[in-house]
Amino acid sequence: MKYGFIGCGNMGGALARALTKTTKDVIISDPSTYAQELAAQMDCEYGTNQEAASCDRVFLAVKPNILESVLASLRPILKTHKPLLISMAAGVSIESIEAYAGTELPVIRIMPNTPAAVGKGMITYCCNDLVDEDTVEDFLTDMCMAGHFDRLDEKLMEAATAVAGCGPAYVYMMIEAMADGAVACGLPRAKAQLYAAMTLSGAAEMVLKSGQHPGALKDAVCSPGGSTIAGVRTLEEQGFRGAVMDCVVDAYHKTQDLGKK
Repeated sequence: MKYGFIGCGNMGGALARALTKTTKDVIISDPSTYAQELAAQMDCEYGTNQEAASCDRVFLAVKPNILESVLASLRPILKTHKPLLISMAAGVSIESIEAYAGTELPVIRIMPNTPAAVGKGMITYCCNDLVDEDTVEDFLTDMCMAGHFDRLDEKLMEAATAVAGCGPAYVYMMIEAMADGAVACGLPRAKAQLYAAMTLSGAAEMVLKSGQHPGALKDAVCSPGGSTIAGVRTLEEQGFRGAVMDCVVDAYHKTQDLGKK
């Protein structure tokens, strides 16, 4: 199957890099110099939106606010060619994508995150009834180098976006803040950043592999009267958990708004 990418920014580029580890049959369409350079680096084609839309499977990697106009311009091709559309437009429902395309097409809606660039993405997806299970399995096989895929009811996609799609930014802020604190205590910047990043990576792996509740894992680190519980107390006093919950909820509401006209 040949894949086309309409739009290729940071997220589209990350998925294109992952895909080209399993197939080089890819066309990238994007006016940016970055996309042209990326196509050359990955040894795949660079072309127009029309050429990308003529592929068997077409990634829609443009911003939600221009998706309607992009699909409208491609309607003649979509009506005759009937490709599989793979949309990563936050907040835009499958129903809206079908309406923008002006014809019935198989659609997979995904919400990736930037760690897909290093094969550690958390990618949720849902499909319309025109996508059969063989197509889903084949797509997941082709995209296996991007990270972990999880099927989800479409009504939950915005909630998933708020935690997984937006979440890397929150984690980067946590790493930066931890490193800043360590620098304030005298550690060199490079070591502080390494220690903070490895600590978050390892803690995440503990949650995934141990199956334990994060609270239980936190308790296991907090010795009575020790350093860790002193730090945890400070986080609680500063409203850490409430702030994190609020940022996810705010991102959720914003994602809902992105899909509205």
